[in-house]
This record gives sequence, C-alpha cells and structure tokens, in this order.
Amino acid sequence: MKELSKIVWVIFGIIIGFGFAIGMKNIPTAVAGNDRHEDFVMATGPVLVSTNAPTDGVWLLDYKSGKLQGSVIDRFSGKIVGWAELDLAEEFNLPPRQNVHFVMTTGIVGKEQSALYVAETTTGKMGVYTMGPRPDGLAGAIIKRQDLSLFRKPK
Repeated sequence: MKELSKIVWVIFGIIIGFGFAIGMKNIPTAVAGNDRHEDFVMATGPVLVSTNAPTDGVWLLDYKSGKLQGSVIDRFSGKIVGWAELDLAEEFNLPPRQNVHFVMTTGIVGKEQSALYVAETTTGKMGVYTMGPRPDGLAGAIIKRQDLSLFRKPK
C-alpha cells in the first residue's frame, strides 16, 4: 500500500510539472540592453515595424550633438536599416552649450514593442519615445514622441 502511495505521488508530481512547463512556455521574454561610453549612450529593445516580422531596435544618444538616433535591424539580412533622428536639445528646450545630463533606458509597452525613456536631470524633464514604421512605406523607422513631462520642478 505504501509503495502504491509513493507511485501515485510521483505521477501526480510529474503531471503538475508538465502542466507548469506547458503553461510557462508562452510567456514572452523581453531582452534589452543599455551601455554608455564617454559622450554616447546606447539602448536596445524590440520594435514593431511590421506585424509579420518583429525586429530589434537600436537607440543611440549623442551628448555632443544633442541628437537621439534610432534604427531597426533587418532580421533577415542582419543589417541596419537607415537611421531616424530627433533633436533632444530642441525637444527638451535646452539652451546651447548647457551642461546636460541624460539618462535613458528601454521598457516594454506592448507585444513586440519597447519604449525609450529619456530623462534630462538638470531640467527635470522626461520623454517617452517609440519607433514605428515610416509613413512613406520605405524601410526603416521613425521616432515618435509619446509624452514629455516634468518629473520634478526646475530649480
């Protein structure tokens, strides 16, 4: 009787384990990375430019020029597909030659879509940006501002 009880519990454990394995396999995992070197910050995340082909997006912030650039990687050829550009100095109303301090990271806002969160610490402003398909139908992406707000009052 004790042997039968042990076998029943082992079978029960195996069934529960398979149930969890089947249930967990459809949970999407998002992978993104950030890095910085001197006057540049880079971040990555998924970009939905076509419903048929999820792609990886690359964001590059250049401190010296105040430009935010974004591109997508063609998943079939592995090549960068053009660059979109946004003037962050203009976006954040920064005076010329001001000492700026940007920080940025990506986050997931939808299936196969990331957002870029950019904060400028001296002004207390934070912008939310996404990349999407170009309206002219050509390859590549455009950068869209979703929001720009204050996270603290200016000094």
